[in-house]
Amino acid sequence: MYEWIKAIHLMAVMTWFAALFYLPRLYVYHAMARDKGDVQAIDYFKTMERKLYRGIMTPSMIVVLLFGGWLLYLVPAWFTQGWMHVKLTLVVLLVAYHHVCLIYLKQLAQDRCTKSHVFFRWFNEAPVVALIAIILLAVVKPF
Repeated sequence: MYEWIKAIHLMAVMTWFAALFYLPRLYVYHAMARDKGDVQAIDYFKTMERKLYRGIMTPSMIVVLLFGGWLLYLVPAWFTQGWMHVKLTLVVLLVAYHHVCLIYLKQLAQDRCTKSHVFFRWFNEAPVVALIAIILLAVVKPF
């Protein structure tokens, strides 16, 4: 059973990260369309952003958390290992990032966001750093 739980957890992680990478990229294009005054493109991005966040990103985050929690329940010894503490801290930060994405989603949907496409390009890099760190921690278990 452990292998099935881990497999589902990893599939959900991949899906969540794909969305965490793509949604801020949509924000880049949305901000560029806003700066050009392209109303048709703006409406298109609003729809894509909403569907990605609600239909893929949030459900996959929930599955990650549920199945990750289930894995921790099955192997409670991980709670005593430093690598797991760092990994869980990064997961908490990713959940916060996920919710910051919602704040920007709402601002962009209401045409209230003043962040530039350059800001969103940098904002888009945070999950990359987290993913690298999480994979290294989970595979190498350095401490």
